[in-house]
Amino acid sequence: MQKTEVIVIGAGQAGLAMGYYLKQQGIPCLLLDNHGRVGEVWRNRYDSLVLFTPRNQNALPGLAFPGAPEGLPDKDEAANYLEQYASHFQLPIQLETEVHALLPAEKGFRLATSKGDFHAGQVVIATGPFQAPLIPAIWQQAGADVFQIHTAAYKNETQLQDGPVLVVGSGNSGVQLAAELAAGRNVFLSMGQKRVFLPNTFMGKSIFSYFQALGLLSAPNTTTVGKWLKSRPDPIFGYRREIRSWEKAGHLQIKGRTVGFSGNTALFSDGDHAKIANIVWATGFRPSYEWLQIPGVLDDRGLPTHQRGISPVRGLYFLGLPWQYRRSSALLGGVGKDAAFLLETIRKHS
Repeated sequence: MQKTEVIVIGAGQAGLAMGYYLKQQGIPCLLLDNHGRVGEVWRNRYDSLVLFTPRNQNALPGLAFPGAPEGLPDKDEAANYLEQYASHFQLPIQLETEVHALLPAEKGFRLATSKGDFHAGQVVIATGPFQAPLIPAIWQQAGADVFQIHTAAYKNETQLQDGPVLVVGSGNSGVQLAAELAAGRNVFLSMGQKRVFLPNTFMGKSIFSYFQALGLLSAPNTTTVGKWLKSRPDPIFGYRREIRSWEKAGHLQIKGRTVGFSGNTALFSDGDHAKIANIVWATGFRPSYEWLQIPGVLDDRGLPTHQRGISPVRGLYFLGLPWQYRRSSALLGGVGKDAAFLLETIRKHS
């Protein structure tokens, strides 16, 4: 059994930020990741994915994100940056190692993995918010001749069959894909809730520069501002002009919540319906902690119980969760602050 003081599960942006601080402090650590390459999660996303945060808002601790500061990087830039980060700081990472179970052990924890057992005095779970694709059960109602795919598996339009596309989901990915697909076919964008559209830039500067100046990215979830922001649906960044243009041209229609299917007909909450040949599920992800066999750290919804990432179990932490402490907690440029906070508790228990 391999032993070390701290094991970080996951070598994405959260895990790398944690690894950076641990190594800077000389705390023995190891990052375990089930992928074959650092940044692979980003590389596996759909081809045209562009981050809505500019490069100057995407840096992890200690290393600037390369490129034009105000520009928006694509997914491969993000992946390459993470790989460069791991190499630059020579972080101790073991790839292709899947954690099958995390269990309590004497003076710490035991990790049963695809590469044998590990023991750690402390563990940071940095698996991120994108774990298992979430697809509503109504998918089973659609006809067998309707092609269905989740954004986790979607790469580009060549995967779709001819005919109209229903994009289900009102987040940035759903809106972006609907705007792109409308260039060559009829698209129905099913938005279950109203979203505010914001421009990527205003007066030549990224809108995130204004958010940062106003303190909206750093407002803790315990403050009045933080609570208000957390209660609101995330805005859509960009694509409003494209959506309006395709609506005007008749290539795109915005529909309400999808409530069911009858063969190749989609049924919407307002009683409307549409004939479709494809469904792109841009419905997000659900947490997947079946391997976490530590009592008392998950609530009845299967979500982590924590205070700023510190679980009720001594030596067990979470990092990279949405709204872990602030709006930016799950963003590339925000995980570093949460990692630095966890470091202080880890040092005390080392």
